[in-house]
Amino acid sequence: MTISSSSLQPAVYIIGAGPGDPELLTLKAHKILAQADVILYANSLVPKQILQDVRDDAELVATGNKTLEQIIPLAIARVKEGKSVVRLHSGDLTLYSAIGEQMQAFSDADIPFELIPGISAFQAAAAKLSTELTIPELVQTIILTRISGKASGVPDAEELSSLAAHKASLCLYLAARHIEKAQEKLLRHYPADTPVAVCYRVGWQDEQIWVVPLEKMAAITRENDLIRTTLYLISPALQQAVKTRSRLYHPEHSHLFRPQAKQEKETSI
Repeated sequence: MTISSSSLQPAVYIIGAGPGDPELLTLKAHKILAQADVILYANSLVPKQILQDVRDDAELVATGNKTLEQIIPLAIARVKEGKSVVRLHSGDLTLYSAIGEQMQAFSDADIPFELIPGISAFQAAAAKLSTELTIPELVQTIILTRISGKASGVPDAEELSSLAAHKASLCLYLAARHIEKAQEKLLRHYPADTPVAVCYRVGWQDEQIWVVPLEKMAAITRENDLIRTTLYLISPALQQAVKTRSRLYHPEHSHLFRPQAKQEKETSI
């Protein structure tokens, strides 16, 4: 058996790489990437800059052109050789990462694995836009969803037009190729002038973000030939004129760590 030269245990570490900026990796993800013997990375979705601090002798395997039937046996073989293996995905593992079948395969093969979450593109995009997606008295719900495509269908109960009825901050993934259909469904409930942030490759070096009215969402997508790695934020929170205040830090709001009686006493002194 080959013994790993890193301090990691022989196992598979499934990591969410975040949206693309290496500085948005979690500390734990960066530490594991810097120590791992083998890194299987989704090169079609993860920029090479994420790998800038890996070991010089690490085995790097791009998986953009591979099927699960090729990826899983390779990962299992390396762990059985005593090596630490990273399975590097884009974004956060909880969103459209297709890790369920991978975890099942590792469990069936009695291969230990650990999940390390990453920052999602919707969080990075909101930060770039200097936007809070839950504005008091305006919008208090965030919906993360997608539109049905050839790779994965959406349950009828989660159909886009029914979710749009909530008029929440809606983060729409994997929709660029079906943007006309998505826009039509959204316009059934959101006003045509609802702001939409069209976010292309958030966190990558060639990142671009446009903010347009909902009625122009499809047009801006086609004008810029956006067909993948595009996220849409549809939200009244993107309005420039929004001026509201949360009660959380209001002097009239008391809670466990800031009781009203104590405030009044301190004010009177």
